[in-house]
Amino acid sequence: MDYFPILELPEEIQELVVERVAGNSFTELYGLRASCKTMKALAERSRVNHFYDVLSVPRRLNMPPELFKTCYAERNPSTLYMKGVQFFFTFNLQEEGLAFMKLAADEGYERAVYTYAMTRKIFWGDEEYSARFTRESVVRIGKLVRSLKWAWGLSHSDEFLAKRDEFISTVIPSFYSCQCVPVMERDWVLWYIENCKGDKMCNRCFWIKELGLFFREFEPMSVIMDPREW
Repeated sequence: MDYFPILELPEEIQELVVERVAGNSFTELYGLRASCKTMKALAERSRVNHFYDVLSVPRRLNMPPELFKTCYAERNPSTLYMKGVQFFFTFNLQEEGLAFMKLAADEGYERAVYTYAMTRKIFWGDEEYSARFTRESVVRIGKLVRSLKWAWGLSHSDEFLAKRDEFISTVIPSFYSCQCVPVMERDWVLWYIENCKGDKMCNRCFWIKELGLFFREFEPMSVIMDPREW
């Protein structure tokens, strides 16, 4: 396989390459940054901070708090998402939190697109955004979002917990009464809802299952930093 030296590309293309690498992986960016002075200079441009996914940074790298602020100043989608989630679910600043999540979602940040859709569905019964997902994509992105256990999780707001209790008492029974596929086991407190029905369940039951997983596993961000200071 022939390799094309990146330094032979036009400078504007080199800049795009660095930005795409920044969006893919911190580790790859630091490798590129260390490769030569030209790449180091391109990687240190403030614009590059827009493309980092700060939520995919390995914990061992101990990303400094100042870098979060720098990324946020560049309207970095992952920091907009962090701020939106913590504002909405922890500080109960719903209008501001939803606006930040939407900004990140409009940038195409998958975690934000999913969380924004689920939030609107849970709190206002709005299915406009959730309807845009295929089953495969909502399962994949949902696992990614819910797997984030970033340092110490903060508590959910009382309204979220009330919505969860209401969901368990009023919606879950219809999941088990629906005859779309046989029920393999019953779980009234969301512990094993993903194992209660097979994959061929109807669309309504599929979304009940996904909402149940969101209620059970989704956590706000962490107490390591307070995004209200950004």
